[in-house]
Amino acid sequence: MSTTETSPPGAVPLPRVPTQLFIGGEWRDAADGATFAVISPSTERHLADVAAAGETDVDAAVRAARAQFDGGEWSRLTGAERGRLLFKLADLVERDIDVLAALEAHDVGRPAFEPRMVDLPHVVDVFRHFGGWADKIEGRWITPQPFFGSLRQAYTIREPLGVVGAITAWNAPTMIASWKLGPALAAGNAVVLKPAEDASLSTLHLATLIEEAGFPAGVVNVIPGLGDVAGAALVRHAGIDKVSFTGSPEVGREIGVQAARDFRRVTLELGGKSPQIVLGDADLGAVIPGLAMGFLANQGEVCAAGTRILVAREHYDGVVAGLAEAARGIRVGDPFDPTTTMGALINAKQRDRVIDYIAKGQAEGSELVAGGGQPEGAGFFVEPTVFAGGGNQTSIAQNEIFGPVGLVLPFDDPDEALAIANDTRYGLAAYVWTRDVSEAHRLASKIRAGGVWINGGAPPDARLPWGGLKTSGVGRELGFAGIEANTEEKTVTITL
Repeated sequence: MSTTETSPPGAVPLPRVPTQLFIGGEWRDAADGATFAVISPSTERHLADVAAAGETDVDAAVRAARAQFDGGEWSRLTGAERGRLLFKLADLVERDIDVLAALEAHDVGRPAFEPRMVDLPHVVDVFRHFGGWADKIEGRWITPQPFFGSLRQAYTIREPLGVVGAITAWNAPTMIASWKLGPALAAGNAVVLKPAEDASLSTLHLATLIEEAGFPAGVVNVIPGLGDVAGAALVRHAGIDKVSFTGSPEVGREIGVQAARDFRRVTLELGGKSPQIVLGDADLGAVIPGLAMGFLANQGEVCAAGTRILVAREHYDGVVAGLAEAARGIRVGDPFDPTTTMGALINAKQRDRVIDYIAKGQAEGSELVAGGGQPEGAGFFVEPTVFAGGGNQTSIAQNEIFGPVGLVLPFDDPDEALAIANDTRYGLAAYVWTRDVSEAHRLASKIRAGGVWINGGAPPDARLPWGGLKTSGVGRELGFAGIEANTEEKTVTITL
C-alpha cells in the first residue's frame, strides 16, 4: 500500500511512500485492518491513510526483533559489519535527502529547506558517527584486590541490552529517529520504532532505506500507530529491554513509571523552556537574528527552543524592538514556496493550544509587541509572536508552548539572569550571548541544563551527549553516552 496526494495546481506532490507496518522485513497491514488519516498541516488536505498498529502487531514486531537478537543473523555480525550497514544507510539517506525533506514538509508543515539544510545532513552524520563506533565498543581491564592471598585480574565487556522500544516525536521525525537507531544498532541491539502518528511518513521512507541497506529482516521494525494503543503496548511489552522516548513530560512520566515497574532501562527527552541570556556587552546587530532563530525555527516546535529571552536592562528596549521587527519579517505560508520562512503547526489542536497561550500572555500582563494572530485561509498557521515583560511566573514563561512564541524579560545583573534562567521545572538547554569568555563559562557552569550554547545554537552534534535535567528528562543520547545508554557492562573476574 502506498499513496500519492492529489495536489492542487503548482503544489509539490507527495512522494510515494509505503503506508503499511514494517515487521520482520515485510510490509503488512495492521492485524485488525485499522488505519489513521494523515492530514497536511499547511493545506488541511488528506495525505494518506496509514496502518495503525495494535497490540497484536506490536507483539509481532517485538518477536521479530527478539529473534534477531537472540541468535539470529544480526547477533552473529561483527561490529565492523554492523558499522558497514550504518554507513550504507547514511549513504541512502544522503541520496534521498530531497525525498525526505518533501515528506517532512508535507507531513510536519515546516519549510522544506529546513530539513534539507539542517536535519537530514545531521541524520547522515549521526549514522556515520555511530557506524564508526560499532567496532570500537570496548571494555576495561582492572586489577582487583587479592582475595585470601590469591591474585586476581578482571575485565569488563560492554554488551547490547537486547530489544529497544523507540518512540519518536513529530517535530523532527527523521532526526529523532536517527538518534535512537544509530547508537542502538551500533551496539548490537534490535529496535522496534513507533513514529508519532502526526508525522509517520518520513520514518516509513526511512524503513525502506533500512531494507535497501541490507539490515537483516526484523532488526528494525517500524510500527506507526496511535500513542495510547501502539505506544502503550510497546512500553509494557515483556520482550522490550529498554524504552527510548521523545515527547511530553506527561507521557514521559507514565513511561518512566511503567519502566520502573518492569525494571527496564529508559531514556526520556521531554522538552524544555530554554533561556537565552543576552549580557550587556553583546552586539545586538549580531545577536538579534540568532535570538529570533532560537525561538522561531521550525515554527517554534523545537524541544530546545530559546523561548525565554533574558536581556540586560540597557538592551531591553532594543531587543524587544529588534525581535518584533524580525517576527514581522517572517513569511508564513506554503512550505514549498522558496520565499516561505515559517510553516504551519502540526495540527489544529496544537494551533489552538498556542493561540490559547497567546491569550493567557495578554491576560496575565505581558505586552504583545508582534504577531499573535492566525493568517486567513487553510492550514494550521500562527503568526510569529513576541511578548515583552510580565515576569517569569506567567504561563508563557513557565510552560512549553511549542509554537512561535517568545517572551523578552529584563535583568539588572548576570546573577539575576541566572536565577531567572534556573527558575523553571525544565532543564534541557540554554544560550548565552556575550563577548566575555570568562563570564560565559561562569554562567554555563551554573545553569541547570543538559546543554549550553554560547553565542549561537545548532542541532546537537552527533559527537556530544544530548539530554536534559529535571522535567526535561532522564538519560542521554548521542556521543559515547549514546553507546553507554544502549549497553550493559559485564564484569569477568579471574583468580590466578
